[in-house]
Amino acid sequence: MTVAALGHMTMDLPVLKCGNCEPLKLSVHAAALGLAALMGAYNGAAWLSRRQRHLAVNTVLYTCLTIWEQRHVAHHLATLRSLRTELPPPEPVEMADKVEEVAAVAAVVVSAVLAA
Repeated sequence: MTVAALGHMTMDLPVLKCGNCEPLKLSVHAAALGLAALMGAYNGAAWLSRRQRHLAVNTVLYTCLTIWEQRHVAHHLATLRSLRTELPPPEPVEMADKVEEVAAVAAVVVSAVLAA
């Protein structure tokens, strides 16, 4: 297995660029935040009950991870909000156009169902 040298990555992944796939990145970090908070709370409660050193260490580590992930979630939320304000407002759609489009699709579906 060959690893690219520092600064010479040969693959350009769009997901790694800021502004791309932000809802996905937000979801992943939000899930990690929830898990870190839950595991930190569990280890904190277990430490209060048993006073074992590894539980205290785990509590501190999960607390740090919770803070880290919260900052990632805040960053991705801010990026999503800025992307939404940069987008031009959608053009108004005439309701009559939509009704005609829905009617045309419905007619195709009905004829396909009747033919089957």
